Amino acid sequence: MTFPVELHIFGRAFPIHGVMELIAYSAGFQLYLLLRRRRKHYPVPLEQNLWILVGCVFGAFIGSKLLAWAESPIEYWNNRHTLAALGGKTIVGGLLGGWAGVEIAKWKLRVQHSTGDLFVFPLILGMCIGRIGCFLTGLPDKTYGVHTTLPWGVDFGDGPRHPTQIYEIVFLIALGAALWWRGAPRHEGERWRLFMLGYLAFRFVIEFIKPRFGPYVGLSAIQVVSLAGVGVCVWQLWAGRQHNPRVDEPQLQEATG
Repeated sequence: MTFPVELHIFGRAFPIHGVMELIAYSAGFQLYLLLRRRRKHYPVPLEQNLWILVGCVFGAFIGSKLLAWAESPIEYWNNRHTLAALGGKTIVGGLLGGWAGVEIAKWKLRVQHSTGDLFVFPLILGMCIGRIGCFLTGLPDKTYGVHTTLPWGVDFGDGPRHPTQIYEIVFLIALGAALWWRGAPRHEGERWRLFMLGYLAFRFVIEFIKPRFGPYVGLSAIQVVSLAGVGVCVWQLWAGRQHNPRVDEPQLQEATG
């Protein structure tokens, strides 16, 4: 296989990353709509939920950009007068920024209920599809790992490297299976926080085998933010068990069966 992979349609070449992102967004959103329709009681009216989604989208966009700039400040500064300064994004920043955007929207709308649990499986699906695009893009995507001599190393064009995109897909599938097997969340927001706790902990660890700039006590910006997010999730999971009501939500297999 030669990287980056291009998709040829009617004689024209399209970047595989953009195509896979479009599929990821579409598939994730359709799964979200399916799960929302199958839930017996959804505490947030549709109109308010749409505004919450708007907050999520804007928060995710801002968060993904800010963390990308913090992750590679020198590179972005050197390209500050070019369009390259506007590019780049991170999933960690998008998730945390989207979470912050949702909480701000809920505060403005005076919504007290947690709304994140229904996003978990759609996010896992979309992230897995997106990471396939990252893998097929190769070196330009900058999501690969450091060089390795392990037999499953992938040569993206400069020697075998850890296929960290594949590692992430495998982890997300395992995390999704564990949350599915665990069943309905015991209280509002539990599934979302368990997902975020698991993913942020994974990202903190996996960053050690990626090329990274670690000016923050030897850690990268993604690792610092992931560690902070883990702390927030642990605290909120503990607090949620004390105050939040148990929810009534169908299992994923019921929603898709």
